[in-house]
Amino acid sequence: MSRQSCQSLAPTLSEGSYEALHLESTLQDLPLHRFEIEIRDAGWQLAEVFEHHPFLPGAVLVNQGTYVGMLSRQRLLEYLIRPHGLDIFLAEPLQVLYSYARCDVLVLSGTTPILVAAQQALRRSPDLLGEPVIVQDDQTYFLLDIHELNIAHWQIRGIETQVRYERIQAQMIQNHKMASLGRLVDGVAHEILDPVSFIWGNLSHIASYSNDLLTLLDAYEQHLSIPPAAITQLKTDLDIDYSRQDLPRAIASVKTGAERLSKLASSLQNFCHIDEVYPKPVDLHEAIDGILLLLKSRLTSEIQVIRQYGQLPPVLCFPGQLQQVFMNILSRCLDTLLNQAVSQELDQAFRSRHASQNPAVSTKPTIQITTQVCSIAMGDRAPARWVLICIADNGPGLSSEAQQEILESFSVKKRAEKETSLAVSYQIVTAKHGGKLWVRSRGATLGDSRTKHSDPPPIHPGYPENPIHVGGTEFEILLPLG
Repeated sequence: MSRQSCQSLAPTLSEGSYEALHLESTLQDLPLHRFEIEIRDAGWQLAEVFEHHPFLPGAVLVNQGTYVGMLSRQRLLEYLIRPHGLDIFLAEPLQVLYSYARCDVLVLSGTTPILVAAQQALRRSPDLLGEPVIVQDDQTYFLLDIHELNIAHWQIRGIETQVRYERIQAQMIQNHKMASLGRLVDGVAHEILDPVSFIWGNLSHIASYSNDLLTLLDAYEQHLSIPPAAITQLKTDLDIDYSRQDLPRAIASVKTGAERLSKLASSLQNFCHIDEVYPKPVDLHEAIDGILLLLKSRLTSEIQVIRQYGQLPPVLCFPGQLQQVFMNILSRCLDTLLNQAVSQELDQAFRSRHASQNPAVSTKPTIQITTQVCSIAMGDRAPARWVLICIADNGPGLSSEAQQEILESFSVKKRAEKETSLAVSYQIVTAKHGGKLWVRSRGATLGDSRTKHSDPPPIHPGYPENPIHVGGTEFEILLPLG
Protein backbone atom coordinates (compact mmCIF):
# COMPACT_ATOMS: atom_id res chain seq x y z
CA MET A 1 0.00 0.00 0.00
CA SER A 2 1.35 3.42 -0.97
CA ARG A 3 1.40 6.50 1.23
CA GLN A 4 -1.43 7.98 -0.81
CA SER A 5 -3.65 4.97 -0.14
CA CYS A 6 -2.65 5.07 3.51
CA GLN A 7 -4.02 8.57 3.79
CA SER A 8 -7.45 7.16 2.92
CA LEU A 9 -7.47 5.25 6.22
CA ALA A 10 -9.55 7.84 8.11
CA PRO A 11 -10.76 6.83 11.56
CA THR A 12 -14.25 7.98 12.54
CA LEU A 13 -15.50 9.04 15.95
CA SER A 14 -19.15 8.71 16.99
CA GLU A 15 -20.58 11.48 19.12
CA GLY A 16 -21.35 10.60 22.73
CA SER A 17 -24.18 11.86 24.88
CA TYR A 18 -22.42 13.05 28.02
CA GLU A 19 -25.20 15.50 28.82
CA ALA A 20 -27.78 12.69 28.85
CA LEU A 21 -25.82 10.19 30.97
CA HIS A 22 -27.87 8.43 33.63
CA LEU A 23 -27.66 5.34 35.82
CA GLU A 24 -28.73 3.02 32.98
CA SER A 25 -26.45 4.53 30.30
CA THR A 26 -24.64 2.00 28.09
CA LEU A 27 -21.40 2.01 26.12
CA GLN A 28 -23.33 3.13 23.04
CA ASP A 29 -23.78 6.52 24.74
CA LEU A 30 -20.00 7.14 24.79
CA PRO A 31 -17.79 8.46 21.94
CA LEU A 32 -16.48 5.41 20.06
CA HIS A 33 -13.63 5.26 17.53
CA ARG A 34 -13.98 3.15 14.45
CA PHE A 35 -10.76 2.22 12.67
CA GLU A 36 -9.87 -1.10 11.03
CA ILE A 37 -6.62 -2.02 9.31
CA GLU A 38 -5.56 -5.19 7.54
CA ILE A 39 -3.10 -7.27 9.48
CA ARG A 40 -0.99 -7.67 6.31
CA ASP A 41 -0.36 -3.90 6.07
CA ALA A 42 3.05 -2.58 7.10
CA GLY A 43 3.70 -1.20 10.55
CA TRP A 44 4.68 2.23 9.24
CA GLN A 45 1.17 2.64 7.83
CA LEU A 46 -0.40 2.29 11.30
CA ALA A 47 2.28 4.59 12.77
CA GLU A 48 1.39 7.24 10.22
CA VAL A 49 -2.31 6.99 11.08
CA PHE A 50 -1.50 7.40 14.77
CA GLU A 51 0.63 10.42 13.90
CA HIS A 52 -2.23 12.12 12.04
CA HIS A 53 -4.82 11.19 14.68
CA PRO A 54 -3.24 11.74 18.12
CA PHE A 55 -6.48 10.87 20.03
CA LEU A 56 -6.95 7.47 18.37
CA PRO A 57 -6.37 4.91 21.15
CA GLY A 58 -5.65 1.93 18.88
CA ALA A 59 -6.59 -0.02 15.79
CA VAL A 60 -8.82 -3.02 15.14
CA LEU A 61 -6.87 -5.65 13.18
CA VAL A 62 -8.77 -7.57 10.51
CA ASN A 63 -7.89 -10.27 8.05
CA GLN A 64 -9.86 -9.71 4.85
CA GLY A 65 -12.62 -8.04 6.87
CA THR A 66 -12.68 -10.65 9.67
CA TYR A 67 -11.90 -9.48 13.19
CA VAL A 68 -8.51 -10.66 14.47
CA GLY A 69 -7.67 -8.50 17.46
CA MET A 70 -6.63 -5.07 18.63
CA LEU A 71 -3.33 -3.19 18.74
CA SER A 72 -3.25 -0.11 20.94
CA ARG A 73 -1.14 3.00 20.48
CA GLN A 74 0.60 2.28 23.77
CA ARG A 75 1.66 -1.25 22.72
CA LEU A 76 2.94 0.02 19.38
CA LEU A 77 5.10 2.67 21.05
CA GLU A 78 6.44 0.17 23.61
CA TYR A 79 7.82 -2.08 20.84
CA LEU A 80 9.07 0.72 18.60
CA ILE A 81 11.31 2.20 21.34
CA ARG A 82 13.03 -1.12 21.87
CA PRO A 83 16.50 -1.60 20.32
CA HIS A 84 16.14 -1.92 16.55
CA GLY A 85 12.35 -1.72 17.01
CA LEU A 86 11.94 0.84 14.24
CA ASP A 87 13.87 -1.25 11.74
CA ILE A 88 12.11 -4.51 12.69
CA PHE A 89 8.48 -3.56 13.12
CA LEU A 90 7.88 -0.59 10.80
CA ALA A 91 8.92 -2.38 7.61
CA GLU A 92 7.26 -5.70 8.48
CA PRO A 93 3.53 -6.48 8.29
CA LEU A 94 1.47 -5.77 11.40
CA GLN A 95 1.11 -9.53 11.86
CA VAL A 96 4.72 -9.66 13.03
CA LEU A 97 4.20 -6.89 15.57
CA TYR A 98 0.90 -8.42 16.73
CA SER A 99 2.60 -11.76 17.38
CA TYR A 100 4.83 -9.97 19.93
CA ALA A 101 2.40 -7.38 21.31
CA ARG A 102 -0.66 -9.63 21.55
CA CYS A 103 -2.61 -9.40 24.84
CA ASP A 104 -6.03 -10.16 26.27
CA VAL A 105 -8.61 -7.73 24.93
CA LEU A 106 -11.79 -6.80 26.78
CA VAL A 107 -14.65 -7.14 24.29
CA LEU A 108 -18.05 -5.91 25.44
CA SER A 109 -21.43 -5.47 23.83
CA GLY A 110 -22.67 -1.99 23.07
CA THR A 111 -25.63 -2.54 25.39
CA THR A 112 -23.38 -3.13 28.40
CA PRO A 113 -24.07 -0.57 31.17
CA ILE A 114 -21.22 1.85 31.76
CA LEU A 115 -21.05 0.97 35.46
CA VAL A 116 -20.67 -2.73 34.64
CA ALA A 117 -18.09 -2.07 31.92
CA ALA A 118 -15.99 0.10 34.25
CA GLN A 119 -15.98 -2.62 36.91
CA GLN A 120 -14.86 -5.25 34.37
CA ALA A 121 -12.13 -2.94 33.04
CA LEU A 122 -10.78 -2.38 36.54
CA ARG A 123 -10.54 -6.14 37.12
CA ARG A 124 -7.91 -6.53 34.40
CA SER A 125 -4.25 -7.05 35.24
CA PRO A 126 -2.27 -3.87 36.05
CA ASP A 127 -0.34 -3.91 32.74
CA LEU A 128 -3.64 -3.86 30.80
CA LEU A 129 -5.48 -1.13 32.71
CA GLY A 130 -4.56 1.48 30.10
CA GLU A 131 -5.64 -0.61 27.12
CA PRO A 132 -8.75 0.51 25.21
CA VAL A 133 -11.95 -1.56 25.27
CA ILE A 134 -13.45 -3.17 22.18
CA VAL A 135 -17.18 -2.42 21.83
CA GLN A 136 -19.02 -4.85 19.57
CA ASP A 137 -22.24 -3.82 17.85
CA ASP A 138 -23.49 -6.66 15.64
CA GLN A 139 -20.47 -7.39 13.38
CA THR A 140 -18.88 -3.93 13.80
CA TYR A 141 -16.04 -3.31 16.25
CA PHE A 142 -15.34 0.04 17.88
CA LEU A 143 -12.59 1.32 20.15
CA LEU A 144 -13.38 2.96 23.48
CA ASP A 145 -10.66 4.99 25.15
CA ILE A 146 -10.30 3.82 28.75
CA HIS A 147 -10.07 7.45 29.90
CA GLU A 148 -13.46 8.20 28.33
CA LEU A 149 -14.91 5.19 30.16
CA ASN A 150 -13.44 6.31 33.49
CA ILE A 151 -14.74 9.87 33.06
CA ALA A 152 -18.24 8.59 32.28
CA HIS A 153 -18.04 6.17 35.19
CA TRP A 154 -17.25 8.91 37.68
CA GLN A 155 -19.94 11.15 36.23
CA ILE A 156 -22.54 8.43 36.69
CA ARG A 157 -21.25 7.68 40.18
CA GLY A 158 -21.75 11.35 40.97
CA ILE A 159 -25.29 11.16 39.61
CA GLU A 160 -25.88 7.99 41.63
CA THR A 161 -24.58 9.67 44.78
CA GLN A 162 -26.85 12.65 44.17
CA VAL A 163 -29.86 10.44 43.57
CA ARG A 164 -29.09 8.44 46.69
CA TYR A 165 -28.68 11.63 48.70
CA GLU A 166 -31.99 12.99 47.42
CA ARG A 167 -33.67 9.65 48.14
CA ILE A 168 -32.29 9.63 51.68
CA GLN A 169 -33.46 13.19 52.18
CA ALA A 170 -36.92 12.34 50.87
CA GLN A 171 -37.01 9.27 53.12
CA MET A 172 -35.97 11.33 56.14
CA ILE A 173 -38.69 13.88 55.36
CA GLN A 174 -41.23 11.07 54.93
CA ASN A 175 -40.12 9.43 58.18
CA HIS A 176 -40.43 12.76 59.98
CA LYS A 177 -43.90 13.33 58.51
CA MET A 178 -45.00 9.80 59.44
CA ALA A 179 -43.60 10.20 62.95
CA SER A 180 -45.44 13.52 63.33
CA LEU A 181 -48.60 11.94 61.94
CA GLY A 182 -48.19 9.00 64.31
CA ARG A 183 -47.89 11.30 67.30
CA LEU A 184 -50.89 13.32 66.09
CA VAL A 185 -53.05 10.21 65.60
CA ASP A 186 -51.89 8.85 68.95
CA GLY A 187 -52.99 12.08 70.59
CA VAL A 188 -56.33 12.03 68.79
CA ALA A 189 -56.90 8.40 69.83
CA HIS A 190 -56.08 9.37 73.42
CA GLU A 191 -58.57 12.23 73.26
CA ILE A 192 -61.21 9.83 71.92
CA LEU A 193 -60.54 7.29 74.66
CA ASP A 194 -61.13 9.83 77.45
CA PRO A 195 -64.81 10.61 76.67
CA VAL A 196 -65.40 7.00 75.66
CA SER A 197 -64.16 5.90 79.08
CA PHE A 198 -66.61 8.38 80.66
CA ILE A 199 -69.47 6.89 78.64
CA TRP A 200 -68.36 3.33 79.34
CA GLY A 201 -67.91 3.98 83.04
CA ASN A 202 -71.35 5.55 83.47
CA LEU A 203 -73.28 3.05 81.36
CA SER A 204 -73.36 0.50 84.19
CA HIS A 205 -74.76 3.15 86.55
CA ILE A 206 -77.33 4.27 83.95
CA ALA A 207 -78.44 0.66 83.48
CA SER A 208 -78.72 0.20 87.26
CA TYR A 209 -80.64 3.47 87.71
CA SER A 210 -83.04 2.64 84.88
CA ASN A 211 -83.71 -0.80 86.39
CA ASP A 212 -84.42 0.84 89.73
CA LEU A 213 -86.84 3.30 88.15
CA LEU A 214 -88.62 0.52 86.27
CA THR A 215 -88.87 -1.49 89.50
CA LEU A 216 -90.33 1.55 91.28
CA LEU A 217 -92.80 2.05 88.43
CA ASP A 218 -93.91 -1.57 88.70
CA ALA A 219 -94.41 -1.15 92.45
CA TYR A 220 -96.59 1.91 91.89
CA GLU A 221 -98.72 0.01 89.39
CA GLN A 222 -99.20 -2.90 91.80
CA HIS A 223 -100.27 -0.75 94.74
CA LEU A 224 -102.28 1.78 92.71
CA SER A 225 -104.45 -0.48 90.62
CA ILE A 226 -106.71 2.43 89.66
CA PRO A 227 -104.44 5.45 89.10
CA PRO A 228 -105.83 8.96 88.54
CA ALA A 229 -106.97 9.85 85.05
CA ALA A 230 -104.13 12.34 84.56
CA ILE A 231 -101.50 9.66 85.25
CA THR A 232 -103.27 7.20 82.95
CA GLN A 233 -103.34 9.79 80.17
CA LEU A 234 -99.64 10.63 80.72
CA LYS A 235 -98.75 6.93 80.65
CA THR A 236 -100.54 6.59 77.34
CA ASP A 237 -98.92 9.71 75.87
CA LEU A 238 -95.38 8.62 76.90
CA ASP A 239 -95.95 5.01 75.76
CA ILE A 240 -94.41 3.67 78.93
CA ASP A 241 -94.87 0.03 77.91
CA TYR A 242 -92.73 0.56 74.79
CA SER A 243 -90.11 2.56 76.72
CA ARG A 244 -89.92 -0.21 79.30
CA GLN A 245 -89.07 -2.73 76.55
CA ASP A 246 -86.81 -0.46 74.46
CA LEU A 247 -84.74 1.12 77.26
CA PRO A 248 -82.58 -2.01 77.94
CA ARG A 249 -82.02 -2.42 74.19
CA ALA A 250 -80.98 1.24 73.85
CA ILE A 251 -78.53 0.94 76.73
CA ALA A 252 -77.10 -2.27 75.25
CA SER A 253 -76.73 -0.55 71.87
CA VAL A 254 -74.89 2.41 73.42
CA LYS A 255 -72.69 -0.04 75.30
CA THR A 256 -71.85 -1.91 72.08
CA GLY A 257 -71.03 1.33 70.25
CA ALA A 258 -68.83 2.56 73.09
CA GLU A 259 -67.05 -0.78 73.17
CA ARG A 260 -66.38 -0.72 69.40
CA LEU A 261 -65.19 2.89 69.57
CA SER A 262 -62.91 2.05 72.48
CA LYS A 263 -61.40 -0.91 70.59
CA LEU A 264 -60.93 1.20 67.45
CA ALA A 265 -59.19 4.00 69.35
CA SER A 266 -57.01 1.47 71.22
CA SER A 267 -56.07 -0.28 67.96
CA LEU A 268 -55.22 3.05 66.36
CA GLN A 269 -53.17 4.06 69.38
CA ASN A 270 -51.28 0.75 69.42
CA PHE A 271 -50.62 0.94 65.67
CA CYS A 272 -49.22 4.47 65.91
CA HIS A 273 -47.27 3.82 69.10
CA ILE A 274 -43.49 3.88 68.70
CA ASP A 275 -41.92 0.63 69.85
CA GLU A 276 -39.68 0.56 72.85
CA VAL A 277 -36.03 -0.44 72.75
CA TYR A 278 -36.75 -3.94 73.99
CA PRO A 279 -39.43 -6.37 72.74
CA LYS A 280 -42.36 -7.30 74.93
CA PRO A 281 -44.87 -10.20 75.01
CA VAL A 282 -47.89 -9.56 72.80
CA ASP A 283 -51.13 -11.36 71.98
CA LEU A 284 -50.84 -11.78 68.19
CA HIS A 285 -54.55 -12.48 67.79
CA GLU A 286 -55.38 -9.17 69.41
CA ALA A 287 -52.84 -7.44 67.15
CA ILE A 288 -54.34 -9.00 64.00
CA ASP A 289 -57.90 -8.18 65.11
CA GLY A 290 -56.83 -4.59 65.73
CA ILE A 291 -55.54 -4.26 62.15
CA LEU A 292 -58.72 -5.84 60.78
CA LEU A 293 -60.71 -3.31 62.78
CA LEU A 294 -58.70 -0.46 61.22
CA LEU A 295 -59.33 -1.94 57.76
CA LYS A 296 -63.03 -2.50 58.42
CA SER A 297 -64.02 0.34 56.09
CA ARG A 298 -62.38 -1.53 53.20
CA LEU A 299 -63.82 -4.92 54.13
CA THR A 300 -66.96 -4.73 52.05
CA SER A 301 -69.74 -7.32 52.12
CA GLU A 302 -68.20 -8.99 49.04
CA ILE A 303 -65.07 -9.95 51.01
CA GLN A 304 -65.22 -12.42 53.88
CA VAL A 305 -62.50 -13.03 56.48
CA ILE A 306 -62.04 -16.53 57.91
CA ARG A 307 -60.03 -16.69 61.13
CA GLN A 308 -58.66 -20.04 62.23
CA TYR A 309 -56.83 -19.09 65.40
CA GLY A 310 -54.85 -21.66 67.34
CA GLN A 311 -53.75 -21.59 70.95
CA LEU A 312 -50.84 -19.13 70.96
CA PRO A 313 -48.81 -18.02 73.96
CA PRO A 314 -47.73 -14.37 74.24
CA VAL A 315 -44.99 -13.80 71.63
CA LEU A 316 -41.96 -11.65 72.44
CA CYS A 317 -41.81 -9.04 69.67
CA PHE A 318 -41.96 -5.38 68.71
CA PRO A 319 -45.76 -5.00 68.46
CA GLY A 320 -45.84 -1.76 66.45
CA GLN A 321 -43.52 -3.10 63.75
CA LEU A 322 -45.29 -6.45 63.60
CA GLN A 323 -48.64 -4.71 63.23
CA GLN A 324 -47.12 -2.81 60.30
CA VAL A 325 -46.33 -6.18 58.69
CA PHE A 326 -49.92 -7.36 59.15
CA MET A 327 -51.20 -4.04 57.78
CA ASN A 328 -48.99 -4.28 54.66
CA ILE A 329 -49.95 -7.89 53.89
CA LEU A 330 -53.67 -7.48 54.55
CA SER A 331 -53.79 -4.26 52.51
CA ARG A 332 -52.15 -6.07 49.60
CA CYS A 333 -54.69 -8.91 49.85
CA LEU A 334 -57.56 -6.41 49.99
CA ASP A 335 -56.32 -4.57 46.90
CA THR A 336 -56.23 -7.85 44.99
CA LEU A 337 -59.66 -9.02 46.15
CA LEU A 338 -61.32 -5.65 45.54
CA ASN A 339 -60.13 -5.73 41.94
CA GLN A 340 -61.40 -9.31 41.69
CA ALA A 341 -64.79 -8.33 43.12
CA VAL A 342 -65.16 -5.51 40.59
CA SER A 343 -64.22 -7.87 37.76
CA GLN A 344 -66.80 -10.42 38.91
CA GLU A 345 -69.52 -7.77 39.07
CA LEU A 346 -68.72 -6.60 35.53
CA ASP A 347 -68.65 -10.21 34.33
CA GLN A 348 -72.02 -10.97 35.91
CA ALA A 349 -73.52 -7.80 34.43
CA PHE A 350 -72.24 -8.83 31.00
CA ARG A 351 -73.58 -12.37 31.33
CA SER A 352 -76.99 -11.12 32.51
CA ARG A 353 -77.38 -9.43 29.15
CA HIS A 354 -76.75 -12.74 27.40
CA ALA A 355 -79.27 -15.05 29.03
CA SER A 356 -78.45 -17.88 26.64
CA GLN A 357 -75.01 -18.27 28.14
CA ASN A 358 -74.53 -20.49 31.16
CA PRO A 359 -73.97 -18.40 34.30
CA ALA A 360 -70.43 -18.63 35.63
CA VAL A 361 -69.89 -19.89 39.15
CA SER A 362 -68.11 -17.09 41.01
CA THR A 363 -66.06 -17.66 44.13
CA LYS A 364 -66.57 -15.26 47.01
CA PRO A 365 -63.41 -13.22 47.63
CA THR A 366 -61.98 -14.54 50.87
CA ILE A 367 -59.06 -13.87 53.20
CA GLN A 368 -58.07 -16.75 55.46
CA ILE A 369 -55.90 -16.17 58.53
CA THR A 370 -54.44 -19.24 60.25
CA THR A 371 -52.25 -19.30 63.37
CA GLN A 372 -50.68 -22.15 65.27
CA VAL A 373 -47.61 -23.26 67.19
CA CYS A 374 -45.43 -25.79 65.39
CA SER A 375 -42.08 -27.51 65.82
CA ILE A 376 -39.81 -27.17 62.79
CA ALA A 377 -36.18 -28.14 62.15
CA MET A 378 -34.33 -25.55 60.03
CA GLY A 379 -31.42 -27.10 58.16
CA ASP A 380 -29.15 -29.17 60.42
CA ARG A 381 -30.40 -27.55 63.61
CA ALA A 382 -32.58 -29.30 66.16
CA PRO A 383 -36.34 -28.76 65.95
CA ALA A 384 -37.47 -25.51 67.52
CA ARG A 385 -40.88 -24.07 68.38
CA TRP A 386 -42.23 -21.43 66.02
CA VAL A 387 -45.41 -19.41 65.75
CA LEU A 388 -46.95 -19.71 62.30
CA ILE A 389 -49.14 -16.95 60.83
CA CYS A 390 -50.61 -17.67 57.38
CA ILE A 391 -52.52 -14.93 55.56
CA ALA A 392 -53.96 -16.19 52.26
CA ASP A 393 -56.37 -14.91 49.65
CA ASN A 394 -58.16 -16.65 46.80
CA GLY A 395 -57.34 -13.98 44.24
CA PRO A 396 -55.81 -14.52 40.80
CA GLY A 397 -52.28 -14.88 42.18
CA LEU A 398 -49.07 -13.05 41.36
CA SER A 399 -47.91 -12.56 37.80
CA SER A 400 -44.34 -13.41 36.84
CA GLU A 401 -43.50 -9.68 36.83
CA ALA A 402 -44.91 -9.25 40.34
CA GLN A 403 -42.98 -12.30 41.55
CA GLN A 404 -39.76 -10.84 40.13
CA GLU A 405 -40.44 -7.52 41.87
CA ILE A 406 -40.95 -9.33 45.19
CA LEU A 407 -37.72 -11.29 44.78
CA GLU A 408 -35.83 -8.07 44.03
CA SER A 409 -37.42 -6.31 47.00
CA PHE A 410 -36.24 -9.14 49.27
CA SER A 411 -32.59 -8.70 48.15
CA VAL A 412 -30.43 -6.23 50.06
CA LYS A 413 -29.23 -4.39 46.92
CA LYS A 414 -32.63 -3.86 45.31
CA ARG A 415 -34.26 -3.08 48.67
CA ALA A 416 -31.84 -0.15 49.09
CA GLU A 417 -32.83 1.22 45.69
CA LYS A 418 -36.59 0.99 46.17
CA GLU A 419 -38.35 0.20 49.42
CA THR A 420 -41.75 -1.43 49.08
CA SER A 421 -44.23 -2.46 51.74
CA LEU A 422 -43.23 -6.12 51.34
CA ALA A 423 -39.53 -5.23 51.50
CA VAL A 424 -40.12 -3.41 54.80
CA SER A 425 -42.18 -6.35 56.07
CA TYR A 426 -39.47 -8.82 55.08
CA GLN A 427 -36.84 -6.78 56.91
CA ILE A 428 -38.99 -6.49 60.05
CA VAL A 429 -39.71 -10.23 60.18
CA THR A 430 -36.21 -11.49 59.35
CA ALA A 431 -33.85 -8.83 60.70
CA LYS A 432 -35.79 -7.49 63.70
CA HIS A 433 -37.48 -10.71 64.86
CA GLY A 434 -35.23 -13.47 63.50
CA GLY A 435 -38.17 -15.04 61.69
CA LYS A 436 -38.96 -16.25 58.19
CA LEU A 437 -41.23 -14.84 55.52
CA TRP A 438 -42.36 -16.71 52.40
CA VAL A 439 -44.76 -15.79 49.64
CA ARG A 440 -46.44 -18.61 47.71
CA SER A 441 -48.32 -18.02 44.47
CA ARG A 442 -48.95 -20.08 41.35
CA GLY A 443 -46.60 -22.85 42.43
CA ALA A 444 -43.69 -20.50 43.16
CA THR A 445 -42.20 -19.91 46.60
CA LEU A 446 -40.54 -16.55 47.14
CA GLY A 447 -38.34 -15.77 50.10
CA ASP A 448 -34.77 -15.67 51.34
CA SER A 449 -32.57 -17.43 48.78
CA ARG A 450 -30.59 -19.23 51.47
CA THR A 451 -33.77 -20.37 53.17
CA LYS A 452 -35.50 -21.26 49.93
CA HIS A 453 -32.84 -23.77 48.91
CA SER A 454 -31.66 -25.13 52.25
CA ASP A 455 -34.83 -24.80 54.33
CA PRO A 456 -37.96 -25.22 52.21
CA PRO A 457 -41.18 -23.86 53.68
CA PRO A 458 -42.57 -26.57 55.94
CA ILE A 459 -45.88 -28.35 55.53
CA HIS A 460 -47.58 -28.25 58.92
CA PRO A 461 -49.83 -30.93 60.42
CA GLY A 462 -52.53 -28.37 61.21
CA TYR A 463 -52.55 -26.84 57.76
CA PRO A 464 -56.00 -27.00 56.11
CA GLU A 465 -56.34 -29.85 53.65
CA ASN A 466 -58.50 -27.76 51.32
CA PRO A 467 -57.23 -24.20 51.58
CA ILE A 468 -59.38 -21.45 50.11
CA HIS A 469 -56.53 -19.76 48.23
CA VAL A 470 -56.50 -22.01 45.17
CA GLY A 471 -54.59 -20.01 42.61
CA GLY A 472 -54.27 -17.14 45.10
CA THR A 473 -51.41 -15.82 47.18
CA GLU A 474 -50.29 -16.98 50.62
CA PHE A 475 -48.04 -15.06 53.00
CA GLU A 476 -46.44 -17.28 55.60
CA ILE A 477 -44.69 -15.79 58.65
CA LEU A 478 -42.68 -17.82 61.16
CA LEU A 479 -41.69 -16.18 64.44
CA PRO A 480 -39.41 -17.96 66.95
CA LEU A 481 -40.71 -18.76 70.39
CA GLY A 482 -38.14 -18.00 73.04
